[in-house]
Amino acid sequence: MTQKPFSERVTVTEKAMAVIDQLREEHGDLMFHQSGGCCDGSAPMCFAVGDFMVGSRDVMLGVIHDCEFYMAGDQFEFWKNTHLTIDVTEGRGASFSLEIPLGLRFMTVSRLFTDEELENLRPVTLKSSVKQPIE
Repeated sequence: MTQKPFSERVTVTEKAMAVIDQLREEHGDLMFHQSGGCCDGSAPMCFAVGDFMVGSRDVMLGVIHDCEFYMAGDQFEFWKNTHLTIDVTEGRGASFSLEIPLGLRFMTVSRLFTDEELENLRPVTLKSSVKQPIE
């Protein structure tokens, strides 16, 4: 019996992929982090790999357009049953994310997982020296 493909926790729109490609040309490899902060601190932020230190309690939800996507562990507790789609919109956010000088900002669109998706979710991993899947 073959296992069904995992249900992804995070995906990205084509419009956001185009912005990621533009940023990658200038900054090299990229990663995303979504914290539980207030205001724009709760928006997904894009950084050059190495410019943001991922915390030991942060979880990696998946990979979008070849970029690892992390979330603060305490924020994940609130969003663990939610599918995230990363999109982009016009307007300057108030964060350190790389797209801000372009007059754009990444945003998260969320929806609850279906029962079928919940049964087959991709495990998340803690960012630590030994990555361990968590539920």
